[in-house]
Amino acid sequence: MTVDWRLIVASVVLAGAAAVPLAGCDTRSDQPVRAPAEVASTDGVPLLRESPAPGATVGTVVDDSVLTAKLKSALLVDPTVKGIDVKVETRKGEVQLSGFVDDQSQIDRAVAIARSMEGVRSVDNKMSLKTGTASVGNVIDDGLVTARVRAALLADPRVKSTDIGIVTRKGEVQLSGYVDTRARIEEAISIVRGVNGVQGIDNKLSVKK
Repeated sequence: MTVDWRLIVASVVLAGAAAVPLAGCDTRSDQPVRAPAEVASTDGVPLLRESPAPGATVGTVVDDSVLTAKLKSALLVDPTVKGIDVKVETRKGEVQLSGFVDDQSQIDRAVAIARSMEGVRSVDNKMSLKTGTASVGNVIDDGLVTARVRAALLADPRVKSTDIGIVTRKGEVQLSGYVDTRARIEEAISIVRGVNGVQGIDNKLSVKK
């Protein structure tokens, strides 16, 4: 009797395939749900977070990111507000506006736009008025100071620098955003004071609720 080896090989292959679970068929997972990285930014640098902040759900983090993006777009196209100068951060529907602007009308308009946006529960206005005129040299120096401050905060394990917005105006560094505790605010201020070129600190940081 002639043995058909092709049938034997085919049977072995099919039996092996049946014994191996198909990838992706088991929908159970013991791994915690990770939130998508946040894309909201304060000074052009993405705010990245691998998982929701304490007290915030995955849905809240996503909603806050979407709300921040919409508000930044609305401020950018508004003829009164120079959106690029206004920093926007959102925490569970609470919007924080910070940065340096030219006059009070820009502050009033930015707050009004934020309050009118669907999904905004409250507005925390921490914008400051610019003092004097910044020269080209000031602008360049301020950029260097901001970079140094960010590097110093990033190097310190106690402070999550990605949660802190940094903007510098003529040597004055404004810190904004939401952090976990009051102690973290004090730590950030202490670090920034030691950075070369910092002439003052405008603390606009808030503790997460």
